[in-house]
Amino acid sequence: MSRALALIKSSHPEPGGAVTVAMTLLAIGAGHRGWAILGVFLAVGATQLAVGWVNDWLDADRDRRAGRTDKPVASGAVSRRTVGVAGLIAALAIPFLGLPFGWGPTIVISLVGVFALLYDWPLKSTVFSVVPYLVAFGLLPAFVVVALPGNPAPPAWLVAAGALLGGGAHFANVLPDLADDARTGVRGLPHVLGATGSTIAAAVLLLAATLTLVFGPPGPPSWAGWAAACACVVVLPLGWYATTRASGRAVAMFRAVIVVALIDVLLLIFSGRVV
Repeated sequence: MSRALALIKSSHPEPGGAVTVAMTLLAIGAGHRGWAILGVFLAVGATQLAVGWVNDWLDADRDRRAGRTDKPVASGAVSRRTVGVAGLIAALAIPFLGLPFGWGPTIVISLVGVFALLYDWPLKSTVFSVVPYLVAFGLLPAFVVVALPGNPAPPAWLVAAGALLGGGAHFANVLPDLADDARTGVRGLPHVLGATGSTIAAAVLLLAATLTLVFGPPGPPSWAGWAAACACVVVLPLGWYATTRASGRAVAMFRAVIVVALIDVLLLIFSGRVV
């Protein structure tokens, strides 16, 4: 693996890329056009790169002790210093990428970065580990809306749906790493609840997010909303079942989270403008 590819892998490209693409699609559905779509993509992408790189920089020693050869820093494919510097640059870039949209959007996207990094340290190993996810994911769609011309206020249902999605993603994201985390002293809220409790929490939060997106907007639910709700009712139990049957690191529920998140964003796009 080349150093460049190792650096990209250290950014946690799968979840980070999914969040960035989802918010970019939401921006299109919300009414952004031209350069503004690229601006949303870059600003959100910077938050995801920062949290991924800083996470691997902080966890380098822990990952080595856990034998995480899938982590580029732990395997020696890229240096810890390189990943740390990349994370710092990405974090510092966040407010600058928000400035073209105005001061309000800049503050919102900067808060997304702050709360994302607060998860990396110090909240990751506490019972408050879900709080940065709730806040940051609630603020991400808020940034997309407030960055529109005229800086409109985001609707409460959209912020609530984002927060619920973030909370569900946190519990599902930690599921594959519960055993490794336990061996190295990480004990966030998912570790307190255990695998079963975290799986239930992820499913409940994600279903609540879907229902919020279906019934939150003004007017009766659309056919796309009903279809999305039905799809989530199918995908989440399948992810749960696959997780309980997995013999290795259980990633199925996390994959289900990504699918549900994208379904929900597509629901927003088909629903038209959010303001």
